[in-house]
Amino acid sequence: MTIEQLYAVFRQYPSVQTDTRKLKQGDLFFALKGPSFNGNAFAAQAVAAGAAYAIIDEAEYQVNSQCILVQDVLTTLQLLALHHRKQFNIPIIAITGSNGKTTTKELVYAVLNSTYKTYTTQGNLNNHIGVPLTLLAIKPDAEMAVIEMGANHQKEIESYCTYTLPTHGIITNCGKAHLEGFGGVEGVRKGKGELYAYLKANNGAAFVMWDYDYLQQMSKGIHTIIKYGTEAADVEGNVIESEPFLEVKMTKGVNIENIKTQLVGAYNLPNVLVAATVGTYFKIPDVTIKKTIEAYTPSNSRSQLIEQGTNKIILDAYNANPSSMRLAIENLGRMEGKTKIALLGAMAELGNESMAEHQGIINLLVDQKFTDVVLVGGDFEKIPHSFHSLKNATAAKQWLQAKAPQNSIILIKGSRSMQMEKVLDR
Repeated sequence: MTIEQLYAVFRQYPSVQTDTRKLKQGDLFFALKGPSFNGNAFAAQAVAAGAAYAIIDEAEYQVNSQCILVQDVLTTLQLLALHHRKQFNIPIIAITGSNGKTTTKELVYAVLNSTYKTYTTQGNLNNHIGVPLTLLAIKPDAEMAVIEMGANHQKEIESYCTYTLPTHGIITNCGKAHLEGFGGVEGVRKGKGELYAYLKANNGAAFVMWDYDYLQQMSKGIHTIIKYGTEAADVEGNVIESEPFLEVKMTKGVNIENIKTQLVGAYNLPNVLVAATVGTYFKIPDVTIKKTIEAYTPSNSRSQLIEQGTNKIILDAYNANPSSMRLAIENLGRMEGKTKIALLGAMAELGNESMAEHQGIINLLVDQKFTDVVLVGGDFEKIPHSFHSLKNATAAKQWLQAKAPQNSIILIKGSRSMQMEKVLDR
C-alpha cells in the first residue's frame, strides 16, 4: 500500500493510536515495536477492540483484511505525518531547547489559540513517535500549529524537521542536558541548532533570545530573525518581581505595561518574552497577549507553586539537568523566608560529566545555606557531602512527613527517572 493510499484510509479514519489500552472505536492502530514489546502481536486485539485497521510490518500477524502490511510501521507513521503536513499552508512553529521548551510551548500555544485555531503537542509527545502523532492530530480547520521537539542526541531534531517542515522556530536555550547523548555542551548546541539549519535552508523565521550570544551566532543566516530579550531586541522586557510569581515589565515592542504571571522564578522571563513576541508577530492584540499569559497556570510538576498548610512548595519535578537545577536553587535562595528546604533528585543522562556536575550542585548548595537539603539517589549517593542522603523519592517523602515543617519554602526537583513528585503523595 502506498502512502497516498494509506492517507485515503486516514482521511476516513483520522484518529491514530499506538496503544491498545487507549484505543477508541474507528482508530487506526500502528503496531510499533520497542526493546521489550512488539505491537504486531496486539494487531488482532486492536481490530477486535474496534480499530478500523491495524498497520503492521510482520506478515504472520496479518490475520484479516483489516491488517495492513507495510515495510516498517514507524517509518510509515512518519511518512504519513509528512503527507498530512503537506496538506496545510499554515505557520508551523517548532520549539526545542534544553530548558523551558514545554512551558514556552504552552505559553505560545495559549497566545496563538486566543485568536487562531491552533494545534499543539499534547503532554510529552515530543519524540520520534510523538511528533508524527502530533502532526496527524492537526485537523483541517487548523490556522496554526506549535510542535515541541525533544532530543537527546544529534541528528534527532534534523530528522523531525524532515516531516514537520517548520516555517518558524524557537530554541529556548542550549544548556547541560543529555550530555551523554549529545557529547558535551558543544554537541548540545549542534544538535539543537539543527532546527536553525533547517530554517536557514528553507527561508524560515526564528524567534531568537538575543541576550544569549551563542544563539545570535547560531542563528546567523536565517532569512527572518525576530529578536526578544532584555535589550537590543524587537521585543524587550525585564523582571519586576519574582516572588511568589514572576511579574514582567514590557519595555519595547508591545503596548503592555506589566504582565503578572502565575509562573515561579525569574528564569521564566525568556518564556514570557517569546510568547509575547510570537503574539505580536502574528498581530494578536496586546491586551489579548497580556490576558492570555496572565491566565496560564503551570501544571504537570513544572514550576508549580503549591500552598500546603503554612508551607509554599515549588514542585519542579518533571525533569532536571545541571542548568535548570542551578536556576531552581538560585531562585529558592533569592526568595524571602527563614526556613528553606531543598529536596533534590539526581540528574540523569550526563555521561562522563555526571560526577562533576553533581559535585557542582553540591558546591552551590553549600553556599546557599538552606535550612535543610535532602539529596536523593543516583550520583548524589556517590559523593561525600554533609546533607541528608536518601535512596529514593519514597524515602524523601517519609523524611518530609517526619520533619513536618511549618512556614517553610520547599523546593522539590529532580530528573524524570527520580519521580520526585512522589514526595507529595498522600
